[in-house]
Amino acid sequence: MSSTAKAASPAPGPRALPAAARRAEGLRLLLRNPLAAVGGVTVLLLALLALFAPVLAPAPGDAFSAVHPAQQLLPPGPGHPFGTDELGRDLFTRVLYGARISLAAGAVAIAAALAIGVPLGAVAGYAGGFWDELIMRFTDVVLSFPSLLLATAIAAMLGHSLTNAVAAIALSWWPWYTRIVRAQVVSLRERPFVEAARALGVPGWRIVFEHLVPNALAPVIVQASLDFGSVILTLAALSFLGIGAQPPQPEWGLLINTGRNFFLTNWWYVTFPGLAIFLTVAAFNLLGDGLREILDPRTRGRV
Repeated sequence: MSSTAKAASPAPGPRALPAAARRAEGLRLLLRNPLAAVGGVTVLLLALLALFAPVLAPAPGDAFSAVHPAQQLLPPGPGHPFGTDELGRDLFTRVLYGARISLAAGAVAIAAALAIGVPLGAVAGYAGGFWDELIMRFTDVVLSFPSLLLATAIAAMLGHSLTNAVAAIALSWWPWYTRIVRAQVVSLRERPFVEAARALGVPGWRIVFEHLVPNALAPVIVQASLDFGSVILTLAALSFLGIGAQPPQPEWGLLINTGRNFFLTNWWYVTFPGLAIFLTVAAFNLLGDGLREILDPRTRGRV
C-alpha cells in the first residue's frame, strides 16, 4: 500500500476497555468515595467473618445446641467477648454464625426476587400491550401491600421456618425489580442495536435476554445492593416475631427475641446482635449509594 493510501486510511476508533480495566476503574471510583469505601470494606469484613466463623469462633460447639449450666449469662470478658446466653453458650460464637445465616439468607432472597422480577419486567417492557398491562397491574397489586406486612403474612401461611421466611421475602420483594427493568427495557427497545437485531431475524427472546436485560442491569444492581440491608432487617424482624428462624439457630433477630427477656439485667444479650444488624444494614446502604454514583453516568463525573 502506498504512503498516500496509508495516510488516507481512517484511524482506528477508541477501543472499549477490557473487563479487567473496567473493574479496576470501578474499584478506583468506589475508593474515591469515602463513605462507599467504608461500606464496601465493612461488607467485605462481614463476609470474611461469616465465611471463617468456624475458625474464628472461640467455641464452635456453642453455635447451636450446646448447654453449659455453670456459665449462664456471664458478662463480656476475656473468655467470652460478648458474654454468654441463658444456656451458657458463647454469644460471640453465636453472633458470628448468625452472620453466616443472615448474609446467606439475604443473598438467596435477593437472588430469588431478581429471578422473578427481572424476567417479568423484561417481558412487560419488550412485549407491551396485553402482557405489559397484565404483568404491571399484578405488580401494582403486590406493591399495594407494605413489604413487611406481606412477607409476614406469607411466612405465617407457609409455616415457621427460615426457608419459608426467605421465600416470603422474595415473594414480596420482586415487584421493585419488575418496575425498574420494565422502565429500562422500554427506553432501550427502540435503540438502533435492537432494530438491527430484529432486522437480522434474531428471535424476540434472544433480543430480550441477550441484548436488553444486560443493558438494563446497572440500576438493578444498585437497587439490589440497597435492598440487601433491608432484606436482612426484614428477616430479623420475622425471626423476632417467631415466624422466621427457629431455635437453636443463632439468627440475629431470634437472638434479640430471646435476649429481650433478660435485657434489664443482662444488656449484652440484645446489644451485640443488634449492633451486628445495624452495622450490616448501614454498610450495605453506604455501598449501594456508592454503586449508584459509579454506575449512573450523570453522577460518575462527580465521584
